[in-house]
Amino acid sequence: MYFRAFFAVVCGLVLGVDANGQEWATNMFSELSHDFGVVARGGQVEYSFELTNLYEEDVHIASVRSSCGCAVPTVTRDTLKSWEKGQVVCQFNGRSLPGDKNTTITIVFDSPYPAEVQLGIRGFIRSDVVVDPGVVQFGSIPEGVEALSSVEISYAGRRDWRIVDVRSANRHFEVELKESARDRRKVKYVMHVWLKESHPAGYINDQLTLVTDDGESSAIPISVEGRVVPSLTVSPASLFLGVVPAGQQVSKRLVVRGPRPFRIVDVTCDDGCFQFSCPEGARTLHFLPVVFTASSEPGKVVKSIEIQTDIGDGASASCVATATVVEERRAGSGKRGARRE
Repeated sequence: MYFRAFFAVVCGLVLGVDANGQEWATNMFSELSHDFGVVARGGQVEYSFELTNLYEEDVHIASVRSSCGCAVPTVTRDTLKSWEKGQVVCQFNGRSLPGDKNTTITIVFDSPYPAEVQLGIRGFIRSDVVVDPGVVQFGSIPEGVEALSSVEISYAGRRDWRIVDVRSANRHFEVELKESARDRRKVKYVMHVWLKESHPAGYINDQLTLVTDDGESSAIPISVEGRVVPSLTVSPASLFLGVVPAGQQVSKRLVVRGPRPFRIVDVTCDDGCFQFSCPEGARTLHFLPVVFTASSEPGKVVKSIEIQTDIGDGASASCVATATVVEERRAGSGKRGARRE
């Protein structure tokens, strides 16, 4: 009991707040609410709340929960060290019953001492607009390859209802919208979304916005998800050359893989201590020799190696090489002297 009281007092002094209050946890969040606006039936959108550990102690999230099944929260990391950032990702599900939704996301902390933070989520699920599937999903796509994904948008209501625009801040998307049906009760569109070859490698978590002629409820978001897989991979991504005496050499090799046969046209590094021998011919896998000659200056070496290929417009890959250069060992050093009789 005395230990807990002492612990609470210490935490209060370090964090600068009352140990029984919630302010220390609330202060880590940049915002405490989000309005998704209008969401189509079947649609799925998400928003990330960012938090930063402002304190010296590690902060641990014990759990996160939602007051409604229309919102599913997750955390990107449950332990944050001092000044580390994390996110509470809230997925708003348009498959729930239509109507106005007001949801509370509760984040429970158990370290450095107990606290709770509540985040407010709001959104309106339309019953007259249905998106199928609810997300523009590209899956995994090789870098440099164009991809296509399509969704169907259905509307039940006004005969003259229209989608007047599709907006996106991502220049790597190209959208084509076609009206597929229209009668007195229903309007249907098919939306084709192309992911351009120029999209960089990495995860896609973006959004398109349908603009309708509905006035105040004209904007309808649709999430876009996927992953662009790098066309080139280098293994190891971090090349450790070890502890090298000044003036000595060490040889290693890198494994470079591609989606189809390719040539390595150049290998560069801004340090003359590195030498490379480009393999000849085109193949899907190359073994690239790397020779490092330690300089006369002791210390740590951290250098980037850039590998240029003939894939596409000259796709490239890189890795980081590290070494520790030590003073050259003199001949006979470290040996014991001859024993006298």
